[in-house]
Amino acid sequence: HVQLVESGGGFVQAGGSLRLSCAASGRTFSCYTIGCFRQAPGNDREFVAAVAWRDDSTYYVHSVAGRLTISRDYAKSTVYLQMNSLKPEDTAVYYCAARVVYSRDYPSDPNEYSYWGQGTQVTVSS
Repeated sequence: HVQLVESGGGFVQAGGSLRLSCAASGRTFSCYTIGCFRQAPGNDREFVAAVAWRDDSTYYVHSVAGRLTISRDYAKSTVYLQMNSLKPEDTAVYYCAARVVYSRDYPSDPNEYSYWGQGTQVTVSS
């Protein structure tokens, strides 16, 4: 199993920045992809970004490209999501998730990910 623990959420004004951390433990060698999702009240869980655990390649959905940067520190088994130029519509609970099945792409379906963190709240005021 893989355990994921998120931290770094909080309250920020529009235009501000936050950095989220996702610390992985357990059988991290089985990970292929770490995905970042978010869920606002009343909405489905939304895929926003992913990083390949083994080669650090990344993917972003269009709505966050240029504002969010996902990266991973392999030695620390930690993934970071740097969020800049935050907007009120970025308000959500943010989750990281681990996928342990190989694929060339970055699945956006939450069901493709086996392990999930507890989530961290990000609130952006206007």
